Amino acid sequence: MSDADSFDLNRFLPYRMNAAASRISRDFADLYREQFGISIPEWRVLAHLHHAGDVSVRDIEARVDMEKSKVSRAASRLEASGYITKAVNDTDRRLLALRLTPEGKELVARVLPMAMAYQETMLAKLGPLAAQLEEALDALLDPEA
Repeated sequence: MSDADSFDLNRFLPYRMNAAASRISRDFADLYREQFGISIPEWRVLAHLHHAGDVSVRDIEARVDMEKSKVSRAASRLEASGYITKAVNDTDRRLLALRLTPEGKELVARVLPMAMAYQETMLAKLGPLAAQLEEALDALLDPEA
């Protein structure tokens, strides 16, 4: 039997992890899109700015694993909605520094309880497996490994 004959896509780890991540992301997005009118890329930009402070599109692209064009479009929509500002980076004039506005900080403060509740739902669904999943994700995401 060849590798091609024995390959089972439904047991292929990268496929399964991507499918799980996509499903979880879409389910959570349905909640905040309905209540706050923001998209997945917009939420990721807001969350990253909340976490890291003022950063460039390039920084967000690297951290949230999203294409630069998606980050840029999300940032433009968030700026138009008054949730972030863009300014030329002081140290590298080719980069734009993104910053949450007071309205953006307020929006994040309203979404975060929903995010934490969603996470608790996921952890409860996993039960005792949650700790093992956390360890496995730490191992997979460790840049030193």
